Amino acid sequence: MYEQLTGPNGVETGHAAVDKIGEYKLCATPQNYEIWLNYIRGWAPDLTREIDKKLSNGLPITDIELEKLHNRFFGATQLSSQVMETGTKIAKEIADAVEALKSAGNTTEEYGVTLDKAAKTLSKSDLSTDALNRIVSVLSESTLEMSDINHNLNRQLLRSTREIEMLRTSLQAARAEALTDGLTGVANRKQFDEVLQRRINESLESGSDLCLIICDIDFFKNFNDTWGHQTGDQVIRFVANSLAQKAVNESLVARYGGEEFAIIMPRTILDTAFEFAESVRKTIESKKLIRRSTGEPLGQVTVSFGIANYRSGEGASNLIERADHCLYHSKQTGRNRITLESDPSLS
Repeated sequence: MYEQLTGPNGVETGHAAVDKIGEYKLCATPQNYEIWLNYIRGWAPDLTREIDKKLSNGLPITDIELEKLHNRFFGATQLSSQVMETGTKIAKEIADAVEALKSAGNTTEEYGVTLDKAAKTLSKSDLSTDALNRIVSVLSESTLEMSDINHNLNRQLLRSTREIEMLRTSLQAARAEALTDGLTGVANRKQFDEVLQRRINESLESGSDLCLIICDIDFFKNFNDTWGHQTGDQVIRFVANSLAQKAVNESLVARYGGEEFAIIMPRTILDTAFEFAESVRKTIESKKLIRRSTGEPLGQVTVSFGIANYRSGEGASNLIERADHCLYHSKQTGRNRITLESDPSLS
């Protein structure tokens, strides 16, 4: 793979990737560059097919769409490499510790043999002074050697324990990063999928309520088209922060994709989920955002919500589909509102 990125071929590939970024008026991010490199060289066939499908259907190639593709095809790569590297280091530390324990065990056995011989010799009644001195000398040397070995063993085990703890912390940080949305700091799609399935299993076992909220920033495309992608990112971060600040401890706020968010609320009934969504909706509606670079007002930001309650025995996709249907109804009936699946106006 990397041979194709060196020499004239590498220059040609790099220029082609940059040209693609310019052709579709995308941000020059490392993620977008990585996607087009893989597309041009055909290193990720599934990714290539996905992009070709969008192009053949006349669908827009936007930063948000490429972000979704990057999370889907490359999101786990960093964590996987970190896991492999950390696993190798931990394996080496364990091997070193085991070797040290084996060595200490052999020395302990030899020391025991020395003590046994000394005890048998000392039990003789005709023991001379010279023999006694020799025994004392041997015992003294063996004891000092054993003490040094124990000291070294303790140092080795302490060092290995510290190293393994540091590696464990590093691995936890890598996993947290792999499950967090880079733009907003809330959970990403991967973490959302994992947590939703876990909460569904809990609901099945305990019979407790589980609500899913899906929400979407109204007219978000207008912000991007009018103010640019950086301002659009500012709006996305603002909404994510508003959701996270209102969420209770057990709830999970996730960026579901682009300008869309999802909130998993375990042990929560529809009315309580509605109260949470209404509180967030009012907070967002009341804020007047200012463009950081110029101080210009951005206008009102509003969000539409859809809320569904888990039905025993259904899969995660069914729950998501029902919440998404509620969100669609909110969009179709005026936006900046909340639709519960119990709403009688739902068809």
